[in-house]
Amino acid sequence: MTRVAAIDCGTNSIRLLVADVDPDAGTLVDLDRRMEVVRLGQGVDRTGRIAPEALARTLDAARRYADVCDGLGVEAVRFVATSASRDAENRADFVDGVRSLLGVEPEVVGGEEEAALSFRGATGVLAATHPGPFLVVDLGGGSTELVLGTSAPEAAYSMDVGCVRLTERHLRSDPPTADEVAGARADVAAALDVAAGVVPLGKAVTLVGLAGSVTTVTAHALGLDRYRPERIDGAVLSVDTVLAACDDLLGRTREERAALGFMHPGRIDVIGAGALVWHDVVTRVRDEVAAAGGTLTEVVTSEHDILDGIAWSAVPA
Repeated sequence: MTRVAAIDCGTNSIRLLVADVDPDAGTLVDLDRRMEVVRLGQGVDRTGRIAPEALARTLDAARRYADVCDGLGVEAVRFVATSASRDAENRADFVDGVRSLLGVEPEVVGGEEEAALSFRGATGVLAATHPGPFLVVDLGGGSTELVLGTSAPEAAYSMDVGCVRLTERHLRSDPPTADEVAGARADVAAALDVAAGVVPLGKAVTLVGLAGSVTTVTAHALGLDRYRPERIDGAVLSVDTVLAACDDLLGRTREERAALGFMHPGRIDVIGAGALVWHDVVTRVRDEVAAAGGTLTEVVTSEHDILDGIAWSAVPA
């Protein structure tokens, strides 16, 4: 048994998982799992740089996470950074700050490794209850990873579309206008066209959605009055139910979204774009499966994601 810390720093949020991992027994037991919305990717799509205030917010959170790791006696830490820091010209400032706080080199991973970590985290739990091949979709703030496989990834692709990126690029009105929605949908469609040439979407038997936009849509589809991970994790919803929940969130005003009891304050401004991406991904996968002679009627949501994959990989060899 090894006590590890996994940190996932994305475009919108930074998350920590401290867990006891036993690779021989195949068990991962949570000790502490938390998330803060720091919006590291604020303005990166437009400027190509991490904003000073975004860097400060992120390093403040990393400092708190370092204290948690010290208090729990963590033996190994792996810090993985994704889309925003991958795109930023000044990512060295971010890397240096994290190294000084946590004593480890943050890894700015590429899209394919990000997808593989998400796949391992999600399917480690679902493989016992759902058939493969799995199409795992990790919908983040700056990018969305698609990875197909049964026991291991067989094809993966990282699309440069996510809830923060599309909000900043297109969805500026409250609620967004039809033209804004059309512009965002054009970006998603173009990205999916490329992704479909790399990942055979039509081979999916179980479609699995990960990360905050997907879990928030799921909470809405379930009619929850507060965020309840025990209800969200493993939830199986019909495709039609998911699409309706996405459409409803996209069409709401900011005030209406903020009034939803399950809505994290840091997602209020970006969940419309997240819902749009998830709607269009689910629709495209359903259509590709049908074109291949199959039927996709359900979607699975998982609270186990890249964090779990990072934790598994953090155990020293």
